[in-house]
Amino acid sequence: MGLTSFFGGGCDNSAHAAAELPRAQVELSSDKDAKAGETRTAIFAGGCFWCVEGVFDQLDGVKDVVSGYAGGTKESANYKAVCTGDTGHAEAVRITYDPGKITYAELLRVFYTTHDPTTLNRQGNDAGTQYRSAIFYLNDEQKKVAEAYIAQIDKAKVLPGPVVTTLEPLKPEAFYVAEDYHQNYVACNMGNPYVRAVALPKVYKTREVFKDKLKKDQPAQAQPQQQK
Repeated sequence: MGLTSFFGGGCDNSAHAAAELPRAQVELSSDKDAKAGETRTAIFAGGCFWCVEGVFDQLDGVKDVVSGYAGGTKESANYKAVCTGDTGHAEAVRITYDPGKITYAELLRVFYTTHDPTTLNRQGNDAGTQYRSAIFYLNDEQKKVAEAYIAQIDKAKVLPGPVVTTLEPLKPEAFYVAEDYHQNYVACNMGNPYVRAVALPKVYKTREVFKDKLKKDQPAQAQPQQQK
């Protein structure tokens, strides 16, 4: 189910204070060479996976977003264990996208716009290695594009500090899908105080900054209402 029908309230807070991030100067050649109907995969971690999933699910060209765990072992890939911060896992999302509509480099720009990549192992009040900012690259080309964009935004000095995002190699099978109740969490739990206070501001920021990249069933602008 899409997100549109669920979003009607939230807080008007920015994900982080920063000027508009520049468009990436380096793109994946594999995105450019993709044939019609082909899809690609990106895996990002930027704090609570509920928030990250909600952000990317709105974008035209994004076919699927799945919340899960990356960076640790299969045996420890469960919410209770990951919450200890001792498993090596980060809460992450696996994004399946159509490079004919949106590219890996464009996904990176959304990623860096909607979380704070300058705080080590922390997003707001969520602290621990499981909330680290991380890009799990699936091949060397993804790594190079990510490195180039990090260098680009650091040089532009548009963030509160230097980027501390980790770049970690990952085999596709080493992304472990999270429990069912975590999937599509924002849309299914609109009354949750955390969703209203933390996730929705990121959703609204995406709609504001990336109006031209929203799915057709998403409103170009959605003004959040103050909580009563």
